[in-house]
Amino acid sequence: MAAVEARPTYAAEDWLIMVTADHGHTDAGGHGGSTLQERQTFLIATGQALAPGSVRYDVKMPDVAASALVPLGIPLDPAWGLDGRPVQQPGRDDFDALRGTLATRVDETGVPAATVGFTHTPPPGWSVDNSAMGGGGVAEWRGWSFTTDEFWTQAQRDQNRECNIRARNVFAVADGDEWADKAFTGTFDSTLVSPAYPVTGGGTAVLTYTTYYRHEAPQKGEVLVSYDGGTPLSVRTYTGDVSSRNETIALQVPAGATSARVRFRYTGGNNWYWVIDGVGIGRS
Repeated sequence: MAAVEARPTYAAEDWLIMVTADHGHTDAGGHGGSTLQERQTFLIATGQALAPGSVRYDVKMPDVAASALVPLGIPLDPAWGLDGRPVQQPGRDDFDALRGTLATRVDETGVPAATVGFTHTPPPGWSVDNSAMGGGGVAEWRGWSFTTDEFWTQAQRDQNRECNIRARNVFAVADGDEWADKAFTGTFDSTLVSPAYPVTGGGTAVLTYTTYYRHEAPQKGEVLVSYDGGTPLSVRTYTGDVSSRNETIALQVPAGATSARVRFRYTGGNNWYWVIDGVGIGRS
């Protein structure tokens, strides 16, 4: 850095320097396994829009490629389907505000005791309806939970939780597979309910969110939207695997409506899981 900054033309230049590695490593030596230590690595970066000395929780390895394109003046084309996003353009959603409230494990044994990473308390404006939820089960996953990659992927290895590549920082998870690892009654039936978003009656709106869904029958994931407190209407149903992706759903807003609320209902038993992040409703 000293050499770069000593360049006579440095003041007129725009530098982005990134340092990373292709994978992590075990303390005893070796890599190639599925532990968090082997899957996780670092990204150290300096450049415009990057605050010196800051620590970020919203960065993942696919961001390296996307970030390199920004100072080159190459616009990112959504048609490319890149998993990454530029580190110069940080994103934040309601769930991320929960990071300081996360707790350590209760029933999980795969997660290190000192790792903080889950809560059942939703952010302001959000709620979780567990009125139809079964009893017992693993405490961390009783209904929708808010968690992190560091915590959730260590709950059970080799079940593709690490493929949750587009959710960032803190995200919401309904995990029937992990919930059923302790004696339970009934079925997994939990609904994540969003705040009321403003909409314009008679117009169109766009619901966006990031999802990752792994399926096993009779499990089902359903997205419902209600207007002004009315009956929720189904706008999307998941009954098959969906890789981590950003979803966009066009909504036709009823005449006179002023607000819309989204519900994510997961039903099943000892099946798989559903991840939701980055929820919002905007005008089309």
